[in-house]
Formats: sequence, C-alpha cells, structure tokens
Amino acid sequence: MCKIIDGNALADQIKDKIVKEVVKLPSRPNLAILLVGERPDSALYVARKEKEAKKCGIDTHLYKFGEDASEQELLDCIDYLNKDDLIDGILLQMPLPKHLDANKIAAAVSAAKEVDGFHPENLKKIRAGKTYQIPVLAAVILEILNSINCDLRSKTVALLAHSDIFMNGVGEILQQRGATILPCSYDKHSANELQSCSQQADIVITAVGKKHYLTAAYIKPEAIVIDIGIIREGDPSDKHGAGKTFGDVESKSVGKIASFLTPVPGGVGPMTIACALRNVVELYKVHKVKIRHNHYS
Repeated sequence: MCKIIDGNALADQIKDKIVKEVVKLPSRPNLAILLVGERPDSALYVARKEKEAKKCGIDTHLYKFGEDASEQELLDCIDYLNKDDLIDGILLQMPLPKHLDANKIAAAVSAAKEVDGFHPENLKKIRAGKTYQIPVLAAVILEILNSINCDLRSKTVALLAHSDIFMNGVGEILQQRGATILPCSYDKHSANELQSCSQQADIVITAVGKKHYLTAAYIKPEAIVIDIGIIREGDPSDKHGAGKTFGDVESKSVGKIASFLTPVPGGVGPMTIACALRNVVELYKVHKVKIRHNHYS
C-alpha cells in the first residue's frame, strides 16, 4: 500500500531545529526577498515565506517592484543587497515578468548570499565535489528520502523537468550519493519513450508543471514518486476555495502501485520554505563569522 509522505510534518521538524539554532546566535539572520509584478500566487508564497521566517526568528526585508520594472532597477537593488552586511540571504521570487531575463538577474545575486543554491558558481562547486550551499530542491529531496530510510546507493532515478539547472544541480547531488540518473528527457522524448525510461526508475522525481500528466503508466511497482510540479487554477489567495493547487502526478492511479508519494499540496511545498530558511541560517553563520574575523584581524 502506498504511503503518503507528510511534507508539513517534515517541514515542522526542520523549522524546530532552526529555532533551536537561531536562539543561540548573537543576532537574528536577515533575509531579503525580491517580488516583481502582481501575480497573486507569488504574493501569497512570499507572504508564507515571511510568516514562516518570523516563526523561526529570521528577519525579512521585502523589496517590491511593479510589473513593468526594468532590468536595471532589479540589478541595482541586487547590487545594493549584495554589499549590505546586514543581509545574509537573498531570495528572488520566481517567475519574473516575461520581459526580464530571469537567468541574468538570478546570476547577479552574490553566490555567497543566494538562498536557492542554483547560482552558476554554486553549481560549479557541486560538479567539483566541493563544499557548497546545497540547492533547496536537492535538500528537500534528500530530506524526503532520508525520512523513509532510502539509501541512494544502487538506486536509479528519473528526473523529469524542463529546467537544465534543476536537472544538473539535483542530478549531480544524487549521483554523488550513489544514484544512477536515467536519461529521461521530458522535452526530447515522445510520451512512449519517456514512459519506457521512467518505468525503469526506483525513484521518479517530476517538476514539469503539467497537471496530472504522470500516471501509473510512467512508473514501475513500488517506485518512490516525488512531485515537485505546481499547477494553480483560479485565484490561490481566495479563501473560499476558488484557487486550487495541483501537481504533476495523477495520484489515484499512481497511488495504487507506488510505495511512497508526496502529495500536492502538503508535500514538497512546505519543505521548500523550511529548507530555504535553513540555508539562510547557514549563510548567516558563514557571513557573520567572516565579518567578525575581518573586524578583529
């Protein structure tokens, strides 16, 4: 019988540890969040991040830009935050309006302050096997697998996604822990080819953003399925239920043959926030220790 992984419970465990760590610090960590545009879902997620950060003892600083914000405005703000010693971590809320170059703007964030962990310099460290700020999504996946005592050694993994950054960053980390990444390309393979590939995987991780596309036909019996896809319909800020969130996985059919499954909502989402806040604390420790060392040297 398939077991549903409770992301809220796992996130609470992570946040409990953050609180215990933060109370021992000489000052509060500080997180800057950049929100561009008027998307209600982005505004809602930023509000959740601010709320959870406050619970954990992390101060947040929100920088809001209009839908028509220029690239230079964002780059100037990021440059200011990169140089501000108060700020330990920087989060750029995605997606950005289409007229902006998201890759260029994200790369402008200092690798020493980037919370998500997908900065080009951090990816280079991952590939080189050096100490790095672990990407948030990779951290979430590892937490989920650890919670069910899954040893990645000898496991095969299918990563289904549109993003090369996701594929490379997460794939490298899982490989370093002994997993074999199968060549399942969502964008390059036909549906039949994709199914044939993913059916060989012990672990299927999907981040495509296509509502309920992943059915039982994509997985083998007893596979572990981690759903990172987020599809929103209606207004997600509507308290009366007009806004709903769905995942990539058609859970009714997948749940009949998978061994473990993360739900949407209530799976990866809350854990993403918790792991991001944990990264802020780690960046604080590196940043503030460096500041004190420079001050007294």
